[in-house]
Formats: sequence, C-alpha cells, structure tokens
Amino acid sequence: MKKLVMIGNGMAGVRTIEEILKLSPNQFEITIFGQEPHPNYNRIKLSNILQGDTSFEEIIINPLDWYKENNIQLFTGEAVTKIDVEAKKVISDRGREVEYDDLIIATGSNSFILPIPGADKIGVTGFRDIKDCEMMINSARNYKKAVVIGGGLLGLEAARGLLNLGMKVDVVHLMPNLMERQLDPIASSLLKAELESQGMRFLMEKETVEIIGDERVAGLRFKDGSHIPADLVVMAIGIKSNTMVARESGIYVNRGIVVNDFMETSLPNVYAVGECAEHREIVYGLVAPLYEQGKILAERICGKNSTLYEGSVTGTQLKVAGVDLYSAGEIYEDGTIKSIMVYNEYEGIYKRVLVRDNRIVGIVLYGDTKDSTRLFRMLSKKEDITEISIFESQCSAEGGSGDIASMPNDELVCGCNGVTKGAIVEAIKTQGLTTLDQVSHCTNAGRSCGRCKPMVNDILAYTLGDQFDAAAAQKTSICGCTTISREDLVAEIREKGLTSVKEVMNVLEWNNEEGCTKCRPAINYYLGMIHMDEYKDDRDSRLVNEKIHANIQKDGTYSVVPRMYGGVTTAADLKKIAEVAEKYEVPLVKLTGGQRIGLFGVKKEDLPSMWEELDMPSGYAYGKTLRTVKTCVGAQFCRYGTQDSMSLGIELEKKFERLDTPHKVKMGVSACPRNCSEAGIKDIGFVGIDGGWEIYVAGNGGVDLRAGDLLATVKTEAEVMELTSAYLQYYRETANYLERTSKWVERVGLEHVKEVLANEETRKELNARMDQTLKRYIEPWNEAIQSEDIKDKYYAVHTVKAGE
Repeated sequence: MKKLVMIGNGMAGVRTIEEILKLSPNQFEITIFGQEPHPNYNRIKLSNILQGDTSFEEIIINPLDWYKENNIQLFTGEAVTKIDVEAKKVISDRGREVEYDDLIIATGSNSFILPIPGADKIGVTGFRDIKDCEMMINSARNYKKAVVIGGGLLGLEAARGLLNLGMKVDVVHLMPNLMERQLDPIASSLLKAELESQGMRFLMEKETVEIIGDERVAGLRFKDGSHIPADLVVMAIGIKSNTMVARESGIYVNRGIVVNDFMETSLPNVYAVGECAEHREIVYGLVAPLYEQGKILAERICGKNSTLYEGSVTGTQLKVAGVDLYSAGEIYEDGTIKSIMVYNEYEGIYKRVLVRDNRIVGIVLYGDTKDSTRLFRMLSKKEDITEISIFESQCSAEGGSGDIASMPNDELVCGCNGVTKGAIVEAIKTQGLTTLDQVSHCTNAGRSCGRCKPMVNDILAYTLGDQFDAAAAQKTSICGCTTISREDLVAEIREKGLTSVKEVMNVLEWNNEEGCTKCRPAINYYLGMIHMDEYKDDRDSRLVNEKIHANIQKDGTYSVVPRMYGGVTTAADLKKIAEVAEKYEVPLVKLTGGQRIGLFGVKKEDLPSMWEELDMPSGYAYGKTLRTVKTCVGAQFCRYGTQDSMSLGIELEKKFERLDTPHKVKMGVSACPRNCSEAGIKDIGFVGIDGGWEIYVAGNGGVDLRAGDLLATVKTEAEVMELTSAYLQYYRETANYLERTSKWVERVGLEHVKEVLANEETRKELNARMDQTLKRYIEPWNEAIQSEDIKDKYYAVHTVKAGE
C-alpha cells in the first residue's frame, strides 16, 4: 500500500482526501498533519460563529471519528517543518518523521498583516481561523471599541460579527469604494448605506501607518495625521499563501507554490492544493475553485484519467444579515463592454450584467440575487445571449416547480461544491432521498456556505412530486451516520424499547456501525432521558470532557472546578483548595464567572487523587448539565435586597446538580431588580420583587447575547421549584441534543411553553418524571475515586493490588 502524506488539515486538502477515498479507498496509507488542534472545519462559517449564528461544533466537517473510520493517521497541533526530498519523508516540529510515496501540501494561507509599527501589539489579529474568532469574542467581553482594517468581503463579515458582540466598529478602507474588486460604485454605495444603518462607521481612503499603544493596542494613526482610538484591531486586507515549508525544501514558489494543470509542483510526487497553490499566476481564496482543484488532484494521484485544471471563474456572496449581494467576473467597463442595468433606488435593488460580443463577462447584483445561478451559468459557458431575456428570474429559489422544470440539468446549483441540478436529481432518484439533509450528505450541495439550500429544497420538491412531504423534508438527521431525525430517533427508541447505544445503531441500521462523536453522545442522552430508572450511562459515548469529568485545555491538561453551591463557600474549603493547588503545583488558580474557584493545568493522572483530597462535589464545569447557580448576597446582607437569593440559589443547585440536559444550563438568582447576579441573561433567572419572584428563561450571556423572557411571576419558593422543575423537564424532553434553551424557546415558542406549564396536570407529570430522573445520578468524582477500573481505564492510574 502506497504511503500518502498531507501537510495541512483544511477544507481543500481534506476534500482532496475525500475524493481519493471515493476513487481508491484502499490504495493509500494516509497520514495528515494539522497545525491546529482541531479536526477539519468549515472556515466559510467563521463569520457565522462571530455573528452568533452557530457554534464551533456545528461547523466541524469531518469529526475525529471520520479519520479513524477511514484509517487516516491524524496528528493535530503538529506542523511539518521540513520535507526531506531525497529520503522522501516529512519532519514535524515535534521531531516526528513520516515517509511518503506521494506528498500533498495543503498548508493554506495566513492573514496578511500590515508591516507597520505596532502590528505586534496585544489586541491585533487577522481573521482566518477559529483562534482568531475566539480572540475577538474574548476581547468583546472586556473592550468596546473595534477597528477593522479592510472593507472587502472578509472585513465586512468580521465587522458585522463584532457589532453582534456589542462592540462599536469602525471600518478603515484604503479605497473610495467598499469591495471594489467585486462591486461597481453604485452597488458599493448601496452596500455602504445598508451597513451604516446597521451601526458600522466607515473611514474611507485612509491609510494606516501605525498602531499606537503600549503593550496593548490603543488606537490607529493614519498617513494624513489623523488618528482614532481602538481596543481591538482586525486586519482583513487579504491573505498570504503559506509556502514556508515548500520554499525551504527547494520547491519552486512564486506568490504561492507553483503548480501545473495537474496540481503537480516542481518536484516529482509532490503536489499542492488550495490557498497555498499558485496556478497560472493565480492564487484562489474561494472554496469552489479549491474543491475543483482537489477533485482533479485526486484523479491524478489515483492514476485515473485526470482532466486538466484550467482555472476558475468565481462568484462572490457576502454573508451579512440584511444584505443580498452577488458578484462574478469583470465589473468595470472598457471599450469592448456594454451593460444591461436595472436600478431601483427606492427598493435598494441594483442589477448589472456586463456583456462583450453577446456573451456575459460580468455580473453585479444587489438587493435581489435570484438570477445569480442562471447568469453565472451563462457566464461560465459563454452562452450567446442575443435572444435571451436577462432578468427573468427563471431559476428563482422562490419561483416554484415551473422554474425548476425549466432549469437545465447542467446548471450549477451549489457553486461551493460544484453540484449541478442534474446531479441532485439523479441522487434523489437513485438513492431514494426525501429530505434536504439527505441530499446535502449525499451530494455535498449546501454543505459549505448553505445559501443554495432553498433551491435544493425546490429541486427535491419538483423531483418527488406528490411524494414530497414539506415538513419531513426539513427534518435534519442527527449526523451523517444516519438519515434519522431527532424526533424519529426518540419515537423509535420508545416504540421498539431500545436500551443501549449499540442496539439503537444496529436496529435502526446506522450507516456507520460505530457511530460518531455527534450521534453517540446524542443517543446516550436520549436513552437516559427516556429510560429514567434502568438506563446505565454509556460513558464511552460521551464527549471527552464528560468522559473524563474535567475540561481538557489546549495543552492537553485539565481543569478541576469543585461545586460551590450558590457561590457560597467556607474557610475550610478554601484551605483545602489552596493546599491541593500547592501540592500538585497547579499553574493557574482562577475565580470563574460562575462564582467558583478553578484549578487549571492539571495532569490527567492526578485528577482522581486531587478529587479525593478536595472531598468536594464536582462543579460540572465540563458537562451538558446544570453548571452554576450564581447568586447575590440577597436580603440577608444587601440593603436593596427583597428576597433571600443565596438560600434559593443553594436549594436550586442542590436539587438539579448532575442532571443531564441537552446543553449546559446556567442559573442566576438576584434578590432585587438591580440584577447583580446577571439573572436576566441566564438559561433560567430569578429576580426577587416585593412579595415574590419573577422567573426569566432563555437568556444567553455568550456570543449570541439574549435577554431572558419573563415566564411567570410567583409568590413562594415552592412555586419557583415546581415551575423550574417542570420547565427543565420539558426542555429535556423536547430539545435537540446540543440545543441551548435560548434556541429551543425561539424554536418552539415562549407562548407554547407557557401553555404547557399552565396545565396543572401536565406540570405534575413533568415534575414526577424529573424527580424520578434525579434518583439515578451519582457523584462522578466519588465514583472515580472508589473504582480502580475507572482510574485504570480513563486516567491511566493503576493501583497495585495484593498478590500482584
């Protein structure tokens, strides 16, 4: 078996590996090095994370189990620093040496950082990976003034995300028009006006010459002498191909690693793909051409009849709420070009098609992009448009079955993944697909940016005809291992009496008999929720943090966070924490936002002994369960307090600790409307008022900031406990796994939840099931302390027994 090594674990490289596995699944022994400590994820959706529309878990394309299932050796957090061309091996920064027969370089690109004084200050970042996103999100918690340098596609997406994080945002741009490479002046002005209405401030034709401040950025100075303050600076002015390892290994490099039409570099058996590759003097930064490169490289490396890669014509869409924009090809006129233009200034709609010799060479659409797919096909295929009406919206995603019927089979529906209408129709017919999610898994359509999903759904409806079920089509399978949705999975478990993760996957005919990191934890949760008494938790099906009962840190160490009910502690507990931290040389002791003390940087093998010496319950800082109940000092000490917040907080935390929930749950109890414990942005918040309590639900203090909604006003603590218990149980029974309460309430509706809880009989039943569920939980740290098997299996701690 030939040895295939790939340097880089990004979208273009892994898509190449996917194509290779389709063509020749048993031809290669595959090894992948990824510099980031993560599996392959969808970088297109980084702006969605920043804007609060999704989570990192949701943008993972290939989870770790996918690599195992395909016998791929993956080294994360490890970069290749040298290619030994003579010995045909790569050497990593950890000294690891791996031989290859074929080598793919897919090292991607880095943000271009302006070479100006101060660019290395704290608070200056690019926008290329999840680490950059996390840096911006963390900065937004402590600082309020952001500046984005660059008014292009990426810069505007970053600016919109920073606005969503509550920051004030200035966008600095060198040119007089935004996105000047994709938009003409009219479209640019419409875009600028819309974004200004959303809160962005623009400084056009400004050249940054210095980032000012001491250790941390404090502002920017421009060439004209003016300056502005800033707590955070995001540079989004372009990318620079990551060519260092290729250059130092003697591979020919220009702006990128130079490749031919088969993606071959200047060295035999060494290939390059993605943003690090330069083809015919062009480096592509959009996903569609990179996936096209990957498909051609896979054919070449597998010895198939490979087609030539002759370059790509690309289309651009902006992923910003309230903006509908599309651009492709040439955007400026010369003596050989004429324009067909529609401009409705009142409605903010602008369409311009540039034509040369009766063929479309450029497209600019703003405010209405329904024609983009059809026009892009005409541009790509160089169709003669002499007798074609340009703006008929024949392929509108809103147009219905008649428009889909008139769409040719070779029309590109998903530009990111190169999927045509014909390919989608064939997959639906031959694979028996009935849902949008199934079509996406089978064809890749909609798998990247997702903007083509409405049209894919229309094609599904047209192809299935009377057999199309609109409600069923929108059901989403819990992962790629199955086509079963959450609702159907729960129903099947109940109907068939399924009692284990393995049984569920066998009986329901999982495509992947071992499941994955998405479905196994979900199945485990649903089984526990349904079988309240008899279910034995499948620890190996849990996510790594819950399996170990501690949060893994970026360097592979763990955190220990003991529970402090309501944020209240004692001198004795503080002394124990200090002594344990000192004994085990804990590198970081930190007060958490949930009113606890966290010990960070703990070795896995030290966890059980630390828990034993602390003799405190787990704080569940790692679990999909109740995390904390934050309290103020309340009426006992505060002159503004109207209720005893600490007592209620402790009672809530003691009742619901260890309860499995679809996602983490946080609570806050404030003794008065001054809200010192931030109860208004918790999953469940309690605010003391004269004569009782207000209960707020579905708050979120994270990236997707959301104020809680008033669920009810009650008079007694007994009513608080009853309503909270019923609410939590209804959430447990109806939410999707990994769905926060904020998203759940928005999906099912607050009024619906109120109606359910208003029914006295239903409320009693929910409380009864909650009480029944709570009986089966045990303290996990104590279990680990008492079980030698658990210590040996999960913590590599082996105690010598008598006779050994």
